[in-house]
Amino acid sequence: VGSELPPEPGGSGGPGERADEQRELLLARLVPASRLKEAVGASLASLCLGPLGGAQRLGTLVDCLVLNYRLRQGPGRGRERGAEGPLRCCGCGRFLGEPVTVPCGHTYCRRCLRRELRARCRRCRDRLLPAGGTSPAAAPLRTSVVLNRLAEKWFPGECERARAGTRLEELLAQGRFREALGAVNQALRADSSDLMLRIYRAESNVGLQEYKTAIEDLNFVISKMPNWPEVYFQKGKVLQDSGFVGDALQLFLQCLALDEDFLPAKLEVEKILCDVLSPEKLGESLKESAWNSPHIRNKPFILGSEVSASYCNLQLCPLQNLGGSDILEPVSGSLNRAQSAHALNSTKDLAKEDGLKRVSSEPLLSGQGKGALLKRKLSFSEQDAVVCEDGKNKHKKQGESTKRDMTLACGTIPGDLIDVSDFECSLCMRLFFEPVTTPCGHTFCKGCLERCLDHAPQCPLCKESLKEYLASRKYSITELLEELIMKYLSDELFERKRIHAEETAEHSNLTKNVPMFVCTMAYPTVPCPLHVFEPRYRLMIRRSMETGTKQFGMCISDSQNGFADYGCMLQIRNVHFLPDGRSVVDTIGGKRFRVLRRGMKDGYCTADIEYLEDIKVADEEELKKLRELHNFVYNQACSWFQNLRNKFRTQILQHFGPMPDREENIQAMPNGPAWCWWLLAVLPVDPRYQLSVLSMMSLKDRLIKIQHILTYFSRDQSK
Repeated sequence: VGSELPPEPGGSGGPGERADEQRELLLARLVPASRLKEAVGASLASLCLGPLGGAQRLGTLVDCLVLNYRLRQGPGRGRERGAEGPLRCCGCGRFLGEPVTVPCGHTYCRRCLRRELRARCRRCRDRLLPAGGTSPAAAPLRTSVVLNRLAEKWFPGECERARAGTRLEELLAQGRFREALGAVNQALRADSSDLMLRIYRAESNVGLQEYKTAIEDLNFVISKMPNWPEVYFQKGKVLQDSGFVGDALQLFLQCLALDEDFLPAKLEVEKILCDVLSPEKLGESLKESAWNSPHIRNKPFILGSEVSASYCNLQLCPLQNLGGSDILEPVSGSLNRAQSAHALNSTKDLAKEDGLKRVSSEPLLSGQGKGALLKRKLSFSEQDAVVCEDGKNKHKKQGESTKRDMTLACGTIPGDLIDVSDFECSLCMRLFFEPVTTPCGHTFCKGCLERCLDHAPQCPLCKESLKEYLASRKYSITELLEELIMKYLSDELFERKRIHAEETAEHSNLTKNVPMFVCTMAYPTVPCPLHVFEPRYRLMIRRSMETGTKQFGMCISDSQNGFADYGCMLQIRNVHFLPDGRSVVDTIGGKRFRVLRRGMKDGYCTADIEYLEDIKVADEEELKKLRELHNFVYNQACSWFQNLRNKFRTQILQHFGPMPDREENIQAMPNGPAWCWWLLAVLPVDPRYQLSVLSMMSLKDRLIKIQHILTYFSRDQSK
C-alpha cells in the first residue's frame, strides 16, 4: 500500500531509530489498504513506540485513507481527461501551454511542473525530478521546441492565454494580489469560460483574505470539472486557512482519490494527521484544540482513547451515504442541525470520559466582514452550491455534472496546417522515428541522437551539456509527438518504418556487410573483453544489440588491406555502459571466417565473409593416429602450464579462466577441441603466427603447430 520513507542515513541507531523500525513493521502489516480501522489502530499503537519521526512517517495511513475513500465512492467516478484535442497536459488535462517533456517521455504544461503538483508521472508513475528551482536538486524547465512550435502554429489563441496565465502567476508569486485580481477580472470579461482564470481569481482573493469569494469561484470550477484534483486542493487550502481543518482534510482526500500522486495534498494530509495523532496532543488534556490556528479555532474533532473508532467512522464518500452501522456523517459543516447536535453531544461525552476540553467556534472567513459567517455547504454535502455566471445560486446534485462541452477550441486542426516538415529531425532531415526530447528541449530521432552523443556529450543544436542525460541512458520516446505523427502523418510514418526495417535487416545479415572490429586476435570459445570508446565502434556495438544478432567480427589490422583475411566472430554476452558513454563489452569467440570482400559503413569496416569448419577425418587408422597426437599434445600443454610461475599462472586464470577439459570426441565441434584455442590465446606468440593457426581447417596440422610451440617454450622453461 505505499511505502514509508527510510530512516535518514548516518543515524545513531539509538532507541528512536529502533522505534522507527518497529513502527515500520507494525504499519507494514496493513496489506489490505481498505481496512481503515486497522490502519488507524496500528498508527495509534505505533505512537506507543515513541514520537513520530515526522509527518512522512504517516504515509501508510494516508494511503489507506485515500484508498478507502476511493472505494467508497463506488463506480462511475473515473478520471476525466479534461480538455479534448491533440495537445493536452498529462497532469491537469488542460491545453498544453508551454509544453515541457519530462525524462519518462510524457509532456506536461509548465504550470504543473513549476508548482511541483506531483511526485510521479500520472501516466507511467515514474518519479518526476524537482523542477522550477525551488530545491537544490531542481531541474530547469525547458520548453519542448517542436511541440511549442506546433502549439503556436495550430492554436495561437490558447498559447496567448497560457502566457497570460504565466504573467498572473508571477504577480501572485510577488504578492501583488490587487493587481492580479484586476488583471483576472479584465480577462474574465473578455472570456468568462476560462476556468483557469477563476482559479487565479480565487488565489488572488485568498491573498486578500476574501475567502468567501474564493470559495464561490472554486465551487463554480468544480461544477464544471468535478474530477480536477487541483480544484479540491485549492478549496481545501482556503478552508484550512479559514479554520475548517476537518472539511479541508476531506477535500485533500478527495483530491488524492482522484490523483494519488498529487504531492501538495498528500503533504497537507500527513501534516494534519501528524498534528492530530502526536502523543502530546493525545496525552494532554487539550486545553487548546489540536486543530487551532493562531487566529481562528476550528470546529470540534473527536480525539481521545476512542479516536481510532471515531475517526474511521467518518463518512468518506462525497457522493452518497453508504449506510451501515459503522458509517456516520462527518462532524464538520455538512450535517443538519439534529445530526450536528447529536454529534456534538457525543463529542462532549467523549471529552468527559477522557478528561479533554474542547472549544468550538465558527471561523470568520472574510478579512473585511469580520462579523459575517460563511454560510455554505461543502461539495461533500447532499447538495452543492453552484455560483453561476449571472451571480445567482443554483443547487444541484453532487453526482450530477453540467452537460456543457468542456472541449477547447483546439479539438480539430485544419488540414492545411499539417506540414510534414514540422515533424522532421534536424539531423537526418527525415520524419521523426522514435523521437526523444533532451533536457534542453530539442527533439531528435533516437538513433540520430545516440550517434551524436557517441562523439560529444552535448546537444547537437544548442551545445548544452548532456553529460547527466548520457549517464542515465534513459532515452524515452516523446509519446505525444509520436501520437501526433501516427494520427496526422500515418502514410509518411508507414514509409519511414519500412525504410528503417530495411536498414535493420541489412545490419542483421551475418554473411553480407558484417561489421568488423579491427583490434586483436580472437578465438572460438575464448572470452574477449573489450573497452569500447571510439564513436564508430560505439555505433557498431549498439547496432549489434538493437538488431538482436549481438555478433560482429574481430580481425587484426593489416597494413595493406586494412584488416586480416581471417578472423573470428564474437558473441556479446553483456555490455556495461560507463557514464561518459564508453562501455566495457563482454564477448566470447564463435565461428571462424575468411574475408571475401571488404567495405565501409558509417566509419567502421564491414566484410562479406564465409565461415570455416575443420575437415573431418573418416579413415579409422588416421583417426586413431590423430587421437594419439591429440592426447600427447594435451598432456604436453598441461605440463607446460603447471610449470609456469605462480604469478603468470594466476594472471592467465584470472583473464581466460581454467584450461578446458579434454574432449572424448575430438571432431564433434566444427572448430575442434576448445583447449587448443584456449592454449593458443595464452601462449606468448606473434599474432601473425596465431593467425596462421586460426586459418587452418585441419586439426592435425593445428596440433603439430601447437606441439612445435610447446616444445620451444618447454626448452626455455628447463633452462
